[in-house]
Amino acid sequence: MTHTKWKDTALDFVLITGATAIIACGVFFFLVPSHLALGSVAGMAVVLANFVPLSISTLTLILNVSLLALGFLLIGREFGAKTVYTTVVLPLMLAALERAFPNNASLTQDALSDMLCFLFVVSFGQALLFKCNASSGGLDIVGKILNKYFHMEIGRAIAIVGMGIALSSALVYDGKTVALSVLGTYLNGIVLDHFIFNSTIKKRVCILSEQREKIIHYITDELHSGATLYEAKGAYTDEVHTEVITIVNMQEYRRLMDFIADADPAAFITVYNVSEVMYRPKKLG
Repeated sequence: MTHTKWKDTALDFVLITGATAIIACGVFFFLVPSHLALGSVAGMAVVLANFVPLSISTLTLILNVSLLALGFLLIGREFGAKTVYTTVVLPLMLAALERAFPNNASLTQDALSDMLCFLFVVSFGQALLFKCNASSGGLDIVGKILNKYFHMEIGRAIAIVGMGIALSSALVYDGKTVALSVLGTYLNGIVLDHFIFNSTIKKRVCILSEQREKIIHYITDELHSGATLYEAKGAYTDEVHTEVITIVNMQEYRRLMDFIADADPAAFITVYNVSEVMYRPKKLG
C-alpha cells in the first residue's frame, strides 16, 4: 500500500471514529433517556434492557457482534474492516458515556424533541459514514441477509425489521412512546434511503483503465451488477481504448470508487446521475 493510500485510509478511520462518536452521543443523550425504540440495534437494546439485567451498551455489543457473525456465516466476507470497526466501536463508546454520565437524563425533557434531535444528530453521523463508504452495521446486516435470501431491497428490508423493533416497545412502554418510536423509525428510514441506499438516484459510471479486467470482475462478481464495453478512440492520439460503463446505486458507487482508487489511481472516470432505469426482458415462447 502506497504512502498516499495509507494516509487516505487513516483519514477515513479518523472520520469514521468521529461519525461513530456522533451517533453514540445521539443514542445516549436522546434515544435512551426517552426510552425510544427507534428501529435500530440500539432501539432493540432499549426494549431488551427491561427484561435482561444488562446495560444498553452491553446489549448493543452482543447484538452487533451476533449479527456480524451471522452475516459472515450467511453472506460471506462481504463486510469490510470499516463495518467491523463501527460495529464494535459504537457500543464501546456507549459504555464510555454510561460511565461518564451515570445519571443520564433527557436534555430536552420532552420525548418528541428527543426524537427529533436524535434524527438530526444521527443523520449527520450517518452521512459522514456514507462518505467513507462505511455503515454502523446492525440492521444493515439484516437487510443484506434478507436481500440475498428473499430478494428484498435492502432499504425496505431494514424498514420492515426496524418497524418491528419500534412496535415491540408496546410490550413495556406507553402509547406515546410507541407512537414516537414508530414515527421516528419511519423518518429515520427516509434519511437512510437518502444518504445510503437512495433507491431512485443511480450513477452511470464510465471508466477508461489499464486494469479493465480487474474492474469488470469487481463489478460483475462483487457488486453483482452488469457492465457494457464500448470502443473509444482518442481524437489526439488515435489510440483505441475500451470503455467500461456500468449503472450502480449510491452504495455500490462508493464501493466501486474505492476499488478503482486502489486498483488503478490513474483511471479516467466520468459519472452521470440516472433518475430511472427501465428493463423489460423478452418473454420466452
